[in-house]
Amino acid sequence: MASDQRAEWGAGSLKMAIAMIISGTVGWFVLATDLSALTVVFWRCVFGMVAMALVCATQGLLRRGMLARRQFYWIMVGGVTLTLNWICLFIAYAQTSIAVATITYHVQPFILVALGALLFNETLTRYKLGWMVIAFSGVALIMLGGQQQDQDSGQYLYGVGFALAAAFFYAITATITKALRDVSPCLMVFIQLGVGCVMLLPFVSLPTTSFSSAVWGLLVVIGFVHTGLMSVLLYSAVQKIPTILVGGLAFIYPVVAIFVDAWVLHRPLNGWQLTGTLIVLAAVAGINIRNLPH
Repeated sequence: MASDQRAEWGAGSLKMAIAMIISGTVGWFVLATDLSALTVVFWRCVFGMVAMALVCATQGLLRRGMLARRQFYWIMVGGVTLTLNWICLFIAYAQTSIAVATITYHVQPFILVALGALLFNETLTRYKLGWMVIAFSGVALIMLGGQQQDQDSGQYLYGVGFALAAAFFYAITATITKALRDVSPCLMVFIQLGVGCVMLLPFVSLPTTSFSSAVWGLLVVIGFVHTGLMSVLLYSAVQKIPTILVGGLAFIYPVVAIFVDAWVLHRPLNGWQLTGTLIVLAAVAGINIRNLPH
């Protein structure tokens, strides 16, 4: 491997790792605001949009004619599904735990496989179907694990359901993003965040006395760091490193979420949940490895 390529892969891997660490801590910040999911997502979109506007401006992406009308319409649809994804995920954090919601959310690849089979007539092979069954058996164990805890079982199952809904909406967003590969990811995120702002404005809490300086600080970090900085690092990394590294480093996200839950919020996974977690992550690794280019 040439030294230039090694350096590029090293820089890309570092960016990807930082992006995944940031992603793994977002639930901690969301819960610390003690605000409704709708309100947190709205302010995430507001501050994230400001951050992405700065990035797009420096890259010269805010010019007329950057998008075809059809591309713009599909990006707006992606903005709706991205917003719904965050709302469902943040509700899941509160109803279950950061770790359980994050692991359940990681069944996204299997929902993408199902969508591909339903919408694009992609072949659903026995190999993919097998990993899908394994992944959802892991989710079943995670759900069973909730019955062993002191929290309300109905609330817990409700939260797992929202995490699955978040994965579904994210899979739709990812499908749209994949179809719009000629569009700058930063410009796409900027527009999608704008859609989220407009979509949630009628339903959120605007600044009140309950918004302390600490809460504002958390919302700014969620918008600028967990949305703006994370997006820039992630897309920059994906352009520099091979698929196998992207897939491997992506596992930092759920691992960090589990550590945050256990060591910061003192909510470790029990035996059933940990077993289900390992099964889900193994299934995700299995399907990702098979999908690598040969």
